Amino acid sequence: MTIWATGLSAERSGRTILHSTDVVIRSGERVGLVGASGSGKSTLGHALIDTLQAQGQSVAHVPQSPDEALDPLRSLAFHWAEAERALGMKPDPTRQAELFTALRIEGGNLRKRPWGWSRGMQQRFVIAMALIGAPDLLVMDEPTSALDPIVAAGTMDLLDRYLQDRQTALLLVTHDLGLAARRVSRLMVMEDGRIVEDAPTHQVLSAPETRAAKSLCAHRNWLELPC
Repeated sequence: MTIWATGLSAERSGRTILHSTDVVIRSGERVGLVGASGSGKSTLGHALIDTLQAQGQSVAHVPQSPDEALDPLRSLAFHWAEAERALGMKPDPTRQAELFTALRIEGGNLRKRPWGWSRGMQQRFVIAMALIGAPDLLVMDEPTSALDPIVAAGTMDLLDRYLQDRQTALLLVTHDLGLAARRVSRLMVMEDGRIVEDAPTHQVLSAPETRAAKSLCAHRNWLELPC
């Protein structure tokens, strides 16, 4: 299923922070939305989610930190049950076991509250919740910025393997070009609330055309990072 959204825009305090933007993502495609801080990439990600949900399309969101998704006073079992209920799905131990095994959290005690698990396990749990309904699109907004590079790389490797033969598309929103370069086949580069470059990943990395893309590619130290 191809994801279409047109005319996405946003204003804040009378100032346009996202100019009218169209987004097309093919079924199963891996796309990176990159840009400097303040370029508008997170705003575009949220506008896309809101528009698709309003259209009745299946889209899931993984925030920057598990703190944004998990109530520290509620057990992880409660969170899982609430996610299933929100999707109108009946409890399915087989589905849960498949996701937990894929993301290597099968040994976690669901009776614990979030702070009883490591940060890496918490984020993988949030990713698992996002995948319960097999969404058409998974939007991940700086999903590993709260993790150390080794844990971040391991988390993304697990997700890559899980999605490999599935039709769920991925939009990875990040300022980390190294993270995106290893995970996506296409890059959309943002600057000042606009997509200024949209091309295959290898093309952007080898021959960036815009100032924003050239600036991101200039800092080659990201090549050494494991994620």
